[in-house]
Amino acid sequence: MEIPENFHVLFLPYFTPSHMVPLVDMGRLFAARGVTVTIITTPHNALLFRSSIEQGLESGHQIAVHELNFPSKEVGLPEGIENFNAITSSEMTSKVFYGIMLLRKPMEDLIRKLSPNCIFSDMFYPWTTDVASELGIPRLMFYPSSFLYHCVTHSLALYAPHDCVESETESFLVPNLPDKIEMKRCQLQEHVKTKTRYGELIKAIKESEQKSYGMVHDTFYELEPAYADHYSEIKKSKFWHIGPIFQFFKTAEAERSSDSSSEQHFCLSWLDTQKPESVVFICFGSMVRFSDAQLTEIALALEASNTRFIWVVRKIVENQETWLPSGFEERILKNNKGLIVRDWVPQVKILDHPSTGGFLTHCGWNSVLEAVVAGVPLVTWPLFAEQFYNEKLVELLKVGVRVGADVWNSGFEIKSPLLGRDMIQNALSRLMDGSEESAMIRRRAKEIGVQARGAVMEGGSSFNQLSGLIEEINAFS
Repeated sequence: MEIPENFHVLFLPYFTPSHMVPLVDMGRLFAARGVTVTIITTPHNALLFRSSIEQGLESGHQIAVHELNFPSKEVGLPEGIENFNAITSSEMTSKVFYGIMLLRKPMEDLIRKLSPNCIFSDMFYPWTTDVASELGIPRLMFYPSSFLYHCVTHSLALYAPHDCVESETESFLVPNLPDKIEMKRCQLQEHVKTKTRYGELIKAIKESEQKSYGMVHDTFYELEPAYADHYSEIKKSKFWHIGPIFQFFKTAEAERSSDSSSEQHFCLSWLDTQKPESVVFICFGSMVRFSDAQLTEIALALEASNTRFIWVVRKIVENQETWLPSGFEERILKNNKGLIVRDWVPQVKILDHPSTGGFLTHCGWNSVLEAVVAGVPLVTWPLFAEQFYNEKLVELLKVGVRVGADVWNSGFEIKSPLLGRDMIQNALSRLMDGSEESAMIRRRAKEIGVQARGAVMEGGSSFNQLSGLIEEINAFS
């Protein structure tokens, strides 16, 4: 396939890493196929992916970043707070939203000035469909989510089975799905149950779907074939599955870093000293802040379960350590039982390590995909966004066990009921005790990992979808 030199695609990633990273990686994939790519973002967000852009430039790819100043002063935010990952209080959330809204006009003006052949934008920029229509070019909508999520939410909106139960904790069957999926009202996002401002945004997103050229999903067919097919039936729109997007780059990045052992993260060095599949990695994403009481319950469960672990902790108040049981950290370090990390960790590399045998996760979609690719089974503890739907997919795939969380949160400071140490310990033991159940889960996770890695290889389902998408929008232009 020959790409014209002036074939230009504009990428607009949203300002949170779970959306930003995969769409930037998608831009890198387009550039690697000969497309001229421009990514629109803000200065501090650009820092998050500068090195990967530089790698593309070193390889001769036509990829550029255009920075617009984030209106921090106008919305009352400190300089440098330009995405949801950087906020330090729940009050900042609405200010970041407002800042993104204020950027719409500068973004629109820049798009018109750059005059691209195609706009590839995150789901949270529904207005880009109208700009694309004005310019007579296609707009592709990016969804960093599973097909199951879209199928379930479609049925909830169409049939409202959650309105037929008498309490928040009563189970109901979600109708018209390939599998029997039961949920509870308390697991649903607030805008599904009542009118909210966020619900109005979701409505605008769904309306923009109908006017967009098509949707691109960060998933792969073999992971959820029944839901990919069902999605095709209910949407009647063009869509492509091109995931796991990060996996396209993993081999090359591993080769680049293979000779830099002196720079190896201390977590990986510690894992080198552990037995195969003996360690649980615990991380709840970049935005979750548990209460001291909940952190204490997790610590006590870990100690009681005798499980080796790497635990990434992010607290509401970073300089308080009163939640730690007396002598806990000293005991685990002395006995080489685990690590508590209060900073960034190389999550993908930790999951890929042979000593990692499980992942206690909030079920963010990127985390689920990273575990799937690594063939690592999950202990699921969903908290907010679409995470309870992701947990349902993990259950259907038989690649994990539930902790038992049932209450949806709005994010950041988690205010759901305390999950006790016994529930957490039981889930950890089920996965790590070497039982027949845990062995079956582990085998299944490894099987799906093989499928995930195959999807992005030449001739794989996602590889072919990427090629087909670029060919189609090139032909459109």
